[in-house]
Parts: sequence; structure tokens; C-alpha cells
Amino acid sequence: MPERFLLQILRSLVTHGLLHSTRGVEGGYYLARSPEEITLRDIVEAFDNPLDPSVPPLDGLPEAVRLRLVETLNQVSAAARRELQKLTVAELLCATDGEVKP
Repeated sequence: MPERFLLQILRSLVTHGLLHSTRGVEGGYYLARSPEEITLRDIVEAFDNPLDPSVPPLDGLPEAVRLRLVETLNQVSAAARRELQKLTVAELLCATDGEVKP
């Protein structure tokens, strides 16, 4: 992975309050909160700001159909946020054999 790309990822995680950075010889990155407090949603939203869908105005598409699409995409987005909120970094770290412990 190119260093520049990795630095962009780390910078985004710092900007969103998931990591702290320290400069200098002994510097580096560390979690800004405990692993139990950081959810998968926090991480995803650090890059996909936030999980809100948008539907562009489509020529010829009746407004009622467009509104139905927006409503459905909002429901899908809300469900994704709820599920991502359930899983923490701590739980991911405790995973064994591909199974996440409750």
C-alpha cells in the first residue's frame, strides 16, 4: 500500500476522532477512544460521510416514484447504520474462527 494512501486513511480517522496522532521519533497513531466505544459505523462513516443516500432528479421519472426511491434508500441506510452500530472494534478483536463473540 502506498505510504501516501495510508496517510490519507490515518488522517481521516484522526479527523473523525477515532485516532490521535503524535509527532516525533516516538510518535505514531493510537485510538482516541477505547475499542469498546468505537463501532464499525464510526469507521465506515469516517470514509463514507455519512451513510445518507441521494437520488438525483431523473428526467421523466414521476415525482411519486422518485420519492418512493428516496424513502426506500433512507430505510436501507437506517438499517445499515443500526447494524454497523452494533459491532465494536473490541468485538472484532475478540473474534475467533471467523465467529464474532456476543
